[in-house]
Amino acid sequence: MTLNIRTHTPDDLPVISTLCWAYRDLLVERNADFAEMLDLYYAKDSYNDLIADLPRIHARPKGDILVAERAGAVVGCAMYYEIAPGTCEIKRVFVSEAARGSGAGRALMRAGLDAAKADGYTRMVLDTVHTLPEAIALYKAMGFAPCAPFYEPDPRFIAHLCFFDITL
Repeated sequence: MTLNIRTHTPDDLPVISTLCWAYRDLLVERNADFAEMLDLYYAKDSYNDLIADLPRIHARPKGDILVAERAGAVVGCAMYYEIAPGTCEIKRVFVSEAARGSGAGRALMRAGLDAAKADGYTRMVLDTVHTLPEAIALYKAMGFAPCAPFYEPDPRFIAHLCFFDITL
């Protein structure tokens, strides 16, 4: 099946929201021992507010929300935004369970890298948790390397977090 990566439209927002909540559910499932961290970063009320605000946070020209579409259905998303002059962060790269293994995650990452570079960014950063080895393997395969934290994480959780960057 053909995979199409494109900028989202307002009509895509409900499925993007669903994907983001599925991402949160995966984090909860894989990080049950870190409930305190999840409560801090992914509390339901604040996460709901964040999801509603994604179109503003990732608005053009400083960012974008990309979707992977297969057979007319959105099966994945990735989004980036500026965190400092010349530097953007890619967030919420997630592919539905039905589309895993299809190359959608890699295609979203490639499109995000290309779009960010075209937007004038020279560095892309990301953070993840060590309980997402599939994501970490993808990031490394795409040329991301470990880096120092690019924000001030809660010291209680620093050992659980992984930070990566790449020069665009």
